[in-house]
Amino acid sequence: MFLKRAFDVCLALTGIILLLPLFIIIALLICIDSRGGAFYVQRRVGRNCIDFNLIKFRTMYTNADRSGLLTIGNRDFRITPVGYWLRKYKLDELPQLFNIFLGHMSFVGPRPEVRKYVDLYTPQQQRVLSIKPGITDRASIRYFNENELLAVAEDPEKLYITEIIPSKIQYNLDYIDNQNLWVDMVIIYQTLKRIISK
Repeated sequence: MFLKRAFDVCLALTGIILLLPLFIIIALLICIDSRGGAFYVQRRVGRNCIDFNLIKFRTMYTNADRSGLLTIGNRDFRITPVGYWLRKYKLDELPQLFNIFLGHMSFVGPRPEVRKYVDLYTPQQQRVLSIKPGITDRASIRYFNENELLAVAEDPEKLYITEIIPSKIQYNLDYIDNQNLWVDMVIIYQTLKRIISK
């Protein structure tokens, strides 16, 4: 566990320093593109079922999340022009390097959910809350095109709750039972490969 935390801190700090110019450019583009701040903060459920503030670059118009928590396709009308490209290449997730540095998250771990959906977990599924959430995991790679799946669903939220969440949780439970630093490095590599290939 200490080795994983040391890995997270060193990599997050290095990333923050090296990517700072990119952070500034993205923040400026977001503010020029649409009214509002550059960052979006949302309450998510972390380890031991404790809420924390997850940080992202803002990809939607201000207050757009009031019409629903799920993003339905990359062409969701709530997504800004700049936000579309940030989401496509997962650049909106970069500010979570600060979440990792502060200890809220890890590079690899179950993607943190909002309380609304966590409250639906069964006792067995709640085991995913026994470790820190992450920026990426095997479920994120498997459901890289999740937005597109939801976009063509007759009832997107029903699909998300009854099929996608249980499937993701099973991937994460398997990870919990077999986690180590080597597995984490493989998942990070596979994630980067998937992003680049897109």
